[in-house]
Amino acid sequence: MKLNYKKTIFVGFAFFLICAFWQAYDNIVPMMLVNKFGLNQTASGVIMSLDNIIALFMLPLFGSLSDKTKTKFGRRTPYIVLGTAVAVCSFFCLTFADNAQLAKFNETRGEAFYSELFEEDFRVTNAEYSVIFNSGAEKTYGVKDYAAMVVKNKKYDELSDAEKAEVKSWYASINKEYSESEKHDAPETGYVYVGNRYYTLTPTERDGKIVFVYMQGDVETVAAKSDVKNAYTNLVTPAISSYAWNKTKSEPFAFIAFGGLLLLTLLAMATFRSPAVALMPDVTVKPLRSQANAIINLMGTVGGMLVLVLGMVFKTGKTFNQLMSYTFYIGAVCILMIVGLLLFIWKVREPAWSEEMEKESVTLENEKDGEVSASGGKLGKGELKSLILILCSVALWYIGYNAVTSKYSLYATNVLHKDYNTTLLIAQAAAIASYLPVGFIASKIGRKKSILAGVIMLTAAFFGATFMTASSSIIVLDVLFALAGIGWATINVNSFPMVVELASGGNVGKFTGYYYTASMAAQIATPVLSGVLMDVMGSMKPLFYYAAFFAAAAFVTMIFVRHGDSKPEKKKNAIENFDAGD
Repeated sequence: MKLNYKKTIFVGFAFFLICAFWQAYDNIVPMMLVNKFGLNQTASGVIMSLDNIIALFMLPLFGSLSDKTKTKFGRRTPYIVLGTAVAVCSFFCLTFADNAQLAKFNETRGEAFYSELFEEDFRVTNAEYSVIFNSGAEKTYGVKDYAAMVVKNKKYDELSDAEKAEVKSWYASINKEYSESEKHDAPETGYVYVGNRYYTLTPTERDGKIVFVYMQGDVETVAAKSDVKNAYTNLVTPAISSYAWNKTKSEPFAFIAFGGLLLLTLLAMATFRSPAVALMPDVTVKPLRSQANAIINLMGTVGGMLVLVLGMVFKTGKTFNQLMSYTFYIGAVCILMIVGLLLFIWKVREPAWSEEMEKESVTLENEKDGEVSASGGKLGKGELKSLILILCSVALWYIGYNAVTSKYSLYATNVLHKDYNTTLLIAQAAAIASYLPVGFIASKIGRKKSILAGVIMLTAAFFGATFMTASSSIIVLDVLFALAGIGWATINVNSFPMVVELASGGNVGKFTGYYYTASMAAQIATPVLSGVLMDVMGSMKPLFYYAAFFAAAAFVTMIFVRHGDSKPEKKKNAIENFDAGD
C-alpha cells in the first residue's frame, strides 16, 4: 500500500489557501485596526480573538453539516468552494473600508499633515517612561510638549515664539518615508535621552560612514546605537493613532463597514475549515493518513510562506508603510487563494476518491484476520490528571505563542523597526527543516522530553527577544526566530499525539476535541490579555516578557505529566515525521 502523493497534494490545496489567508490576516488586520482606526491594543486584541470565538462554535457545526451533505460534487467540496469564494470577495472588499478610513487623513501626509497633528496636540506615551525602571518620568506628553522637550528640553509654553516655530518646523519635517534611514544605523529624525536630557541628532560622515552626533554644550558626541530613539515611531505614530481614533469616533461609517466585512470574512472561513480538514481522511485509508496529514500540513506551511514573501514584495513590514493602502497586497493574497482553489477544483474528484477509499478500507478489514479494535474505556485517576496537565500546557504555550503571532507585525514595525515578513519566514523555514530531526529525536527519547526541550527553546527565544531593540543586529533576531520555529515544531509534533494516546479506539474524536478546545480557548484570551498588559504599561515592550512567562509556565505543568508518553513507532517513511495534527 502506497500513498498517492499527487492526489494528496491537490487535496492539500484547500489547507494551502486557508493558511495563506490566516497568515495575511494575522499580519495585516492588527496594523489596520491600530494605525488606521486608532484602536488601542486591548480593543484590537478583542477583535483579533473574534476568529477563534467564531471557530469554537462554527467548526463543529459545519463539520457535522458536511458529514450529512450529499451532492454530486461530494460532501466537503461545496463548502470549500463557496466558503472560499465568499471569503476572497469580502476580504478584498475589506480594503475599500480601510481605504475609506485612509482618505480621512491628509493624502500627501507631508508637512501639512504633521502640522495638523502638532496643532491638535494629542496626548502620547512618553517613550522614556517605564513603570518599572523610570516611573519618575512623565507618563504622557502632549505632542507639542514632547517635541519641545526633544528639541529644547523645555515645555512648549516655556519657549519663545522663535523657538516654538523651530520646534514646529522640526516636527513637520519628520520624513515619514525614511528613504535614507534604511541605509544608516539610525533615522535622521532620531534623538537620544542621556542624563535625563534630550538631544536631537545630526547625521555626520566619519571615515566613510554616516554616524549620528549630538551636542552636549560645546562637546560633539557620537550617539551610541543603543541610545538612539526613533522620533517618528515615538512622537508621530501614536499621534497618528490618536488622530485616527478621533476620525473613527466622529465618522464611524468606515469602521462599521470594516467590522461587517471582517465578520463576514471570518464566518466564511469558518464554514469550510472543518470540511477541508475532514476531506483528507475521507479519501485516504487509515494506515496512510499519517503521511497524508504531513503533506496537508506542508501545503499549509507553503501557503503561509508565500504570503510572507508577498509581504516582502509589497513592503508591508516597513515603518514608512504604516499608512499604506493594502489593496494590491490583499488582492495578491486573494489571487493566491483563488489559484489554490482552482487547482483544487480542477484536480480533486471527491466522490470518486471517497468511493476508492471505502473499497480499499473493506479490503484492509478483510485482511485483518479477525483483529479487534480497541473499545472505549474510562481514564484512571493518574491518566485523567495527566490529560488535564497536558491540556493546561497546551493552553499555556498557545497563550505565549499566539500573543506574538497576533501582535508581532505591530511590534516589529513600531519597536524594532524591522520587517516582520523576513523574521516570520525564517521561523517557518526553520520549523520545516526541523521536522525530520525532531521526529527522530522523539522516537529515541519520547514525546514528553521532546516537548520539554521545545518549550525551553521557545522560552529562550522569547526571553532573548526582550533584549532586542531597533539598533540590535537583524542576524540575532533571525536566530531567535529560527529557534522559536524549531521549538514550536518540536512541541506541535508531539503534543497532539500525547493527548490522543490517552484515548481508546472509540473516543479519539472526543480527545481531539479536548486538544482543540484548549488551544482555541487560549487563542481567544491571549490577544486581549496581552493587549491589556501593553496598554497598562504604556508600551508594546512587555510582549515578549509575557510570551516567555507563559511558555515557561507550560514547562512547569508539563513536568508533572506521567501518561501519554509512549514512544512512537518507527516511521515507515521519512515524510511521516512531518505529521503534527491539523
